[in-house]
Amino acid sequence: MKRGKKYKAVAEKVEKNKLYTAEEALALVRETKTAKFDEAVEVHIRLAVDPKKGDQQVRGAVVLPHGIGKAARIAVITSTKATEAKEAGADFVGAEDLIEKIKLGKMEEVDVIVASPEMMPKLASVAKILGPRGLMPSPKTETVTDKIKEAVEMLKKGKLSFKNDNTGNVHQVIGKVSFDAKKLEENYAMFVDAIQKARPSGIKGKYVMTISICSTMGPGIKIAL
Repeated sequence: MKRGKKYKAVAEKVEKNKLYTAEEALALVRETKTAKFDEAVEVHIRLAVDPKKGDQQVRGAVVLPHGIGKAARIAVITSTKATEAKEAGADFVGAEDLIEKIKLGKMEEVDVIVASPEMMPKLASVAKILGPRGLMPSPKTETVTDKIKEAVEMLKKGKLSFKNDNTGNVHQVIGKVSFDAKKLEENYAMFVDAIQKARPSGIKGKYVMTISICSTMGPGIKIAL
């Protein structure tokens, strides 16, 4: 990939083979932003998991203490808790009508879909659409629940679901470069702790292989484990 002068200039601030402390890396990521907009701060973690094995899937949820700089757009699919969902601040609420929109590709952009249990058999028909986008509700990420009001409120406060991709990596936004250093450090620590707690029982030996962070348009910075 051809990089511009601005990127090359900030990339020179990052020592290629150095492993930084989390504090150093998060300070550096704020110095190496290149875009005019408020870039996201991303964490990329390579795990020693085999994504083809069911007992090595990494899934979990975490509430970052300072959120990620934007409120999640939430859709709730329910036939029994629509009033609760609306009162809690869900952006879209429906039942079969929302499932039909998903099938037709007419569903508005959302960050999370929450479903009450009775809707899960009907959601099976759109699992192949939602799954690859990381939007399929699951009990493991607490997005299938009877406690709709509580779930939506926690998501609005910054609760995030995460899972490994098909190469065994986990990618997550933990804030914006405009956040002060302390907030980024606390969000980072909380997220890495959640990854450790989500360690599959089938993993023996080393679990977290590498961690790097970057801003949306900035260079990657490796963190010492």
